[in-house]
Amino acid sequence: MSKDSPSPTPGFLVWRLANKWRVAVDRAVAPLGLTHAQYSLVASLYGMQRTGERPSQRRLADHTGLEALYVSKLARALETGGLIERTRDPRDPRAVQLALTEQGEDVTRRALAVVQELLQQLVEPLGGLDAPRTRAFSAELTTLLDVPLAPAVPTAETRETTP
Repeated sequence: MSKDSPSPTPGFLVWRLANKWRVAVDRAVAPLGLTHAQYSLVASLYGMQRTGERPSQRRLADHTGLEALYVSKLARALETGGLIERTRDPRDPRAVQLALTEQGEDVTRRALAVVQELLQQLVEPLGGLDAPRTRAFSAELTTLLDVPLAPAVPTAETRETTP
């Protein structure tokens, strides 16, 4: 971004940071056979399993913010790669539960270490992972993530001004 250009909007900055992070994680986890989206799934699943949870695909979709259909697609690919198991939920035959395999746990632990190093690099200008500025930044991001967003419904007035 040029210093001479007008101030970027918060939306533009969020988009740039999200893309920068996605590309960095994609590159970092590629040697482990993962994409950023797959990493997000296995890392979340790893954390949930550590608390004793065996989440459904729907629960994992809600947790990650990914669409349920996309989680299903990712889960099938990860299952084919031997990293997760997909089983029917005995309480709800329509639901599919996910669990990391032994190989999946190993790959996920290694990916977590790699991404943790990236995260250290990202927040170093704020003082590091435990710094007050990083905690404040995380709190602000959480606030923004809690805001429900929906496209505005066009009105007669906006339809008239739109080319």
